[in-house]
Amino acid sequence: MKTAKPGLPTVAIIYNEPEPELYVKKSPSNFDNLNFIPYFEVENTTPMEDYETFAKIIEMRGFNCSTVNLKDDFHLLVDELTKNRPDVIFNFVELFNNNPKLEMNVTGIYELLEIPYTGAPPLALANCQSKVFTKRLLGSYGIKTANFELIKTFAERYKHSLRFPIIVKPAYEDASVGIDFNAVVHNNSELNAKINYIFSEFKQAALIEEFIEGRELNVAVMGDENPVVLPISEIDFSAMPDHLPNIVSYQAKWDQMHEAYHKTIPICPAVLPKKIQAKAEKIALVAFKVMGVRDYARIDMRLSKDNELFVLEVNPNPDLTEGAGFMRSAEAAGLTYDEVLEKLVRFALLRGEKAHPRPFPKGRGV
Repeated sequence: MKTAKPGLPTVAIIYNEPEPELYVKKSPSNFDNLNFIPYFEVENTTPMEDYETFAKIIEMRGFNCSTVNLKDDFHLLVDELTKNRPDVIFNFVELFNNNPKLEMNVTGIYELLEIPYTGAPPLALANCQSKVFTKRLLGSYGIKTANFELIKTFAERYKHSLRFPIIVKPAYEDASVGIDFNAVVHNNSELNAKINYIFSEFKQAALIEEFIEGRELNVAVMGDENPVVLPISEIDFSAMPDHLPNIVSYQAKWDQMHEAYHKTIPICPAVLPKKIQAKAEKIALVAFKVMGVRDYARIDMRLSKDNELFVLEVNPNPDLTEGAGFMRSAEAAGLTYDEVLEKLVRFALLRGEKAHPRPFPKGRGV
């Protein structure tokens, strides 16, 4: 870590990009041969550059800040945190050794070293990682999710009691990994093929659930002891072509060269009846607390054609890209990008201060 300015809290932005050299920047010319008109501009930065930008913003808000790339090296993590112990960790680690289930283990190291960090604790990360456990836990609190079954073992034909269309997902992935434009199936032949694909490519159980036709809502929640719901965002599927399902697939989230990326248009704040909005906000707060997440999360829901709300996922530590997802709702609430990053740091600092009191500067406050 670089030399700290005296008297300011130190923040370590920790992320894990094992092969940063593999990132290739795109340019506007990449869109020349597309058979559709792009809606969004090309984001021409690498994750490493984004983290450096985060660090500069956090420093401007009154902290010392450095970035650390773990590169799948456990010893590097422990050595860095023991030799250059920060006052708080801004945690951006989402997987380790290409295994998303190890995300919780990294935060476990933070816990053992008693260093406060942003975002969800280990148990919450583990709980949210399991889509089935999430559905069962939310269901015990009266929160609706789609009817589902978990397919654990290979079969020639998969028996089920669900109604088509059905959406098929890996049971233990996040960020829409494994959810592509073939994820929604309409008959048993398609279902069998998709389940076998999940087994083959992801080496894990397949979650199959009834596909909820309707509107998709992203409900962002921010805070620790007193979380608040930010303006609700909606994904508008009206421009989606007929050959693509109305879902936020992996391609729609991350592939700037895919048509789905440019045909899932965010609307924030979403235009909703007041009763539906109030119900969605209440469900989001309950889900936030039940799943044990903190600081920031995004609860994805479907509003069915008969105005029933179904939770799709609870996403701890969602993407903080400016203008997208969680940040879109924060900006609609009147918060600047810089303010949000500072608030998340100070949530963690406050937890650390309560656990191990010490004189942190008050700064702009949470």
